[in-house]
Amino acid sequence: MGFFSRLKQAMTKTRGNLVEGVSGVFAEHTRIDEDFYDDLEEVLISGDIGVRTTETILDDLRDKIRENHIKSPAECQNLLIDSLRDQMQVDASRYEFERRKSVLMIIGVNGVGKTTSIGKLACRYKNEGKKVILAAADTYRAAANEQLEEWSKRAGVQLISGQEGADPGSVVFDACQAAKSRGADLLIIDTAGRLHNKKNLMNELYKLYRIIEKEYPDAYQETLLVLDGTTGQNALQQAHDFFEAANVSGIILTKLDGSAKGGIAVAIQSEYGIPVKFIGVGEQIGDLQKFDANEFINALFDLPEAGKGDDEDE
Repeated sequence: MGFFSRLKQAMTKTRGNLVEGVSGVFAEHTRIDEDFYDDLEEVLISGDIGVRTTETILDDLRDKIRENHIKSPAECQNLLIDSLRDQMQVDASRYEFERRKSVLMIIGVNGVGKTTSIGKLACRYKNEGKKVILAAADTYRAAANEQLEEWSKRAGVQLISGQEGADPGSVVFDACQAAKSRGADLLIIDTAGRLHNKKNLMNELYKLYRIIEKEYPDAYQETLLVLDGTTGQNALQQAHDFFEAANVSGIILTKLDGSAKGGIAVAIQSEYGIPVKFIGVGEQIGDLQKFDANEFINALFDLPEAGKGDDEDE
């Protein structure tokens, strides 16, 4: 089964929660009036699209309906799909770290799939021929080193770690030295997943940023926030907290295969202007892939894979 087919399968619950509601609104209304927009608004918000994003989408839909002189709801469902797609586009320049010697700082609360995502990223880029080093800077969580060590072995990449409870900064310092001396293409840093409070989180992350800037100034820095797709609006709140504490440049959205709240992917990108760069739809190494807005929306609305017919999407 290809990734698009797995994505369609993963979006089954979200499709039932969001898309069937949207389709119901278009089927039930014969006129485009305020009742139509009110019902559509209710479905989008309940589908975890978010209030602000829903307002943006509906404003865009109103404009397109006026411009195209559309009178029937049935005629504008594709306009809504296109508006959702427009909220989520990620251009190739957002993956600059792939073209340079880079440091990926991976952040997020415990339990969202952070360490697993790091392992999958390591496998992905090792298989693309890059030299990857992992840094176990989550020194507070019991067994965090062991979990990352297992992934480093599976991926066949080097791991820099310290003792449990050690200063995360010392691990990052050692990892920067190793990345420079060993000619690494990509240094991926696991960080503590505790949101003890924003001030402590901010101070800790800034300390790590300063070490990287001082010890590895030539490296391109990327900070990816891992969010659990099953948590809906809670993920949006986590995003808000981390955006205040870190230089977040992208999102890894995990566990979409178990979620009815996949609409949160739209809300995150629209409300914060931070792109979802990777999505996870399962436990296998190949189940973490680059985000593609066309694939995501086509899978969500049960449309064929882009560039393929209905019988070719497997």
